[in-house]
Amino acid sequence: MSVSPTRITAALPAQYRARLMGIGQEVNFAEGVRLFQEGDHADRFWILRSGTVTLDIRVPGSSPAAIESLGSGELVGWAWLFEPYVWHLGAEAMTPVRTHEFDAATVRMMMDADPAFGSAIGHWVGQVLAHRLQATRIRLLDLYAPHGSGGFV
Repeated sequence: MSVSPTRITAALPAQYRARLMGIGQEVNFAEGVRLFQEGDHADRFWILRSGTVTLDIRVPGSSPAAIESLGSGELVGWAWLFEPYVWHLGAEAMTPVRTHEFDAATVRMMMDADPAFGSAIGHWVGQVLAHRLQATRIRLLDLYAPHGSGGFV
């Protein structure tokens, strides 16, 4: 099994990964806890140490639709980097979860102070964003595309 390019170990050079991890706080979530709700203010993010978090999207008149499951080493949350800093998806712990939690404002200040660090973080979050957009597209096609449409709308 190959390592996902969106996992922190594959996406960030060691010196930037160490710098980021140096400001993280260990935070745990019990199974069933919502880390954030779609539409809420995005002021922090997490890197999973263990456990599974499911990202979901609101579906009018129905329960939220699961988009993707995240595991160890993966970034939970990207909206903290882009104004107006509002979550575009929701996230729920599907198992007990251990994370490193980061204050978004602190990380953005570090990115502004060191352009090379900022570029590395920005590229990583961009990779994650592109991956999540594709996962969302595929999931929504699974839910709503006419059967046999070939996956194109």
